[in-house]
Amino acid sequence: MMFRNPSNIHSPLASYSHQAEVAADARWLVMSAQIGMEKDRYVPECVLEQIDLTFDNILHNLKVANMDMNNLVKLVLYFVGEHDVEQRRNLIKQRLGGHEPCMTVIYVAGLASPDLKVEIDVWACGN
Repeated sequence: MMFRNPSNIHSPLASYSHQAEVAADARWLVMSAQIGMEKDRYVPECVLEQIDLTFDNILHNLKVANMDMNNLVKLVLYFVGEHDVEQRRNLIKQRLGGHEPCMTVIYVAGLASPDLKVEIDVWACGN
């Protein structure tokens, strides 16, 4: 997998890459969008806690497939409501541990439950 940021367009606005090239023989993992919900269905009120928990759930899914955060190719993040963008960016950067997959951020009016403030759609690949 090769990530690129072409020099003839603007640099990324946060810790992500503009493009990812995946080899033809790669093993793909596509997840249902993950949310910030505990196993017992508890959902914290704070959006940052939900983001952190969502990344825990992503990591649990990756581990089952013998992958880790470095296998992430593309994330689509859906958010409801206002929150501190810098805190969000810092938390996501920390959770990705220096890996910069392709990323899209979308604000929506609502998700599957009124308690949910974040949902992340995930694509990963490995050998």
